Amino acid sequence: MEIPCNAFRAALEDEQVQIGLWVGQTDSSAIDAVADKGFDWLLIDGWDAPNEVREILSQLQAKEVRPLHAVVRPTIGDMPLIKENLDVGAQTLLVPLVETSEQAVQIVAATRQSPNRVRGACGAAARSFRWNRAENYPCKPGAGMCVLVQVETRRGLDNLDVIMVVEGVDGVCFVPEDLSAAMGYLGQPDHPEVQRAILDGIGAVRRAGKAPGILTADRASAQRYIEAGALFVAVGLDTTLLIREARELAGIAAVRRAGKAFCLLTVERVLAKRYVEAGALFAAVCVDTALLARAARELAAYFDKHESSGEVKTSSVY
Repeated sequence: MEIPCNAFRAALEDEQVQIGLWVGQTDSSAIDAVADKGFDWLLIDGWDAPNEVREILSQLQAKEVRPLHAVVRPTIGDMPLIKENLDVGAQTLLVPLVETSEQAVQIVAATRQSPNRVRGACGAAARSFRWNRAENYPCKPGAGMCVLVQVETRRGLDNLDVIMVVEGVDGVCFVPEDLSAAMGYLGQPDHPEVQRAILDGIGAVRRAGKAPGILTADRASAQRYIEAGALFVAVGLDTTLLIREARELAGIAAVRRAGKAFCLLTVERVLAKRYVEAGALFAAVCVDTALLARAARELAAYFDKHESSGEVKTSSVY
């Protein structure tokens, strides 16, 4: 038994674009539904979603046998909370609301076990150390860890040049919606000033030898950020995919005929419409996990197709 290597960090170091999905549902069923659909990574969100450490543990366990990486976003870059997330098995953290280099230094220190750092080294009770049974434990400080910070305020942007060069920070994530609000353009993530700040930030992070990341549910925008140099790119959110699919299927309810009521369940849209036209008055046209799985598969396949064809590429000039 060994502590697994961090393939996600290795891919970023090799400048390989990593396509991901933001997961906000607090149940391992969502992870089960999307984990084998072709994404390189998933984000388990504890910042905007009501995920506690116990729920995060169950979601990490659900993706354990799947060929993708889990990134955990804790509520805050607080040392005890970072420790809890690492102990249950998180290897990559995306810490929100980082505005200063001092914050970044403290976050990195919370993930390290060397002198002058604060993470404990006794692994008997920690899943991350395989309860002291891992053949490669103890290991060198920071081995297997990937620390990403999220810059989402004006102050963070102003301090980006000193945040991104902190030793132990592997990457910086930008979220257009958050930045647009912070810059005074609420609800306008495509505003030229917001886009200029993001693209400048991506270029600066790449020039510093670190990995820039982004969250966007717009495919054209995702491609533009990749071409600008973004290396870890979340191209959708599970809740958004589910809502979109549900809205599309709900249109079937407008087609029905009078007659006796009977219920049916089918995950096929064509069959559902045929059954409703035949007289079904209430029909369950899908289950939520199937909707999510189908949407996730289609989204991952879109970026996989473009990557295979060479359309997904990063710029070599920063």
